[in-house]
Amino acid sequence: MPFEIVRNDIVNMQADAVVNTANPNPVIGSGVDSGIHKKAGHELLAARQKIGCIDFGDAVITPGFGLEAKYVIHTVGPIWEDGNHEEDQILSSCYRKSLALAKEYECESVAFPLIATGNYGFPKPLALQIAVREISTFLLENEMQIYLVVFGKEAFALSEKLYKSVTSYIDENYIRSKRLDEYGTERVYGSRFETRRIRERLKGRNRTHKDICPSQASEKCLNMSVGAAVPMDSDDWGQLLKDLDAGFSETLLQLIDRTGKKDSEIYKKANVDRKLFSKIRNNMDYKPSKTTALAFAFALELDVNETKDFIGRAGFALSHSSKFDVIVEYFLVNRNYNVFELNEVLFAFDQPLIGA
Repeated sequence: MPFEIVRNDIVNMQADAVVNTANPNPVIGSGVDSGIHKKAGHELLAARQKIGCIDFGDAVITPGFGLEAKYVIHTVGPIWEDGNHEEDQILSSCYRKSLALAKEYECESVAFPLIATGNYGFPKPLALQIAVREISTFLLENEMQIYLVVFGKEAFALSEKLYKSVTSYIDENYIRSKRLDEYGTERVYGSRFETRRIRERLKGRNRTHKDICPSQASEKCLNMSVGAAVPMDSDDWGQLLKDLDAGFSETLLQLIDRTGKKDSEIYKKANVDRKLFSKIRNNMDYKPSKTTALAFAFALELDVNETKDFIGRAGFALSHSSKFDVIVEYFLVNRNYNVFELNEVLFAFDQPLIGA
């Protein structure tokens, strides 16, 4: 996917460029700066000294030397005071100017840390929002693989409001506990609301199949019992296949046409790269992953029922027994179609990310 949040040490990232949260002066700082200089070797400091001081919010580029990356982009983030000294504008500038340099040097991939959240004290939830906003805005107009690299969970934080809201929705909808139903089959239940709904559905179902379809019933009735195979000749099968709804690829292209938008607008909004979209467009039998199918549902801004129908054409469903699905449903119910923000939440809850 063009934008991915990963847990790793940025010095080990295999990308064309890695972004360094640099000291404004040509000295080795702490944190990410220290780690990058250590692996790159003394040549990096020499190159940095030739450049001299860097203004807050600005960015410069040097070779990567001993790093896996070809280049190091050095940017100076803001020192957090109280949020009233243009800290957010300075941080936004760090991302914009770093991305501009990566594009200028024809980088196909770039890895960012969460800039200024270490010793500079920028609040992590706000820093994350700014990073995602600037990166996603860039990707709407450009083709590049961008990684946001966090070293550990403590370096990543959602806003308290969003975290509590999603957690509450999961608590009300995620099916967690298991019990036996009246047939002795293990059933999965979740919140008290889910349990009540299931009980309502089960009312009046204590009759056996024999009560519904007695032994003296016709052979036709018996053949229609649950699990019974009903013979079908080849002509019937042929008609059934003809009557099937359009597949995933055909449906996707029809829905894009309905929006009146360009293909590129949709696949970029879906966090899917051009090569994968080309495969989907040129193969009407293409079978996407669930995360790819959902990404397009979000890009097309489908509602919950439309999404279920759409991904069903690729053989997938949404279930309250999956935390991933419940989080996806939360965004659909709230009509938040920002795939990048959804991925923030999925990452925070240790779930797969949406996209290709």
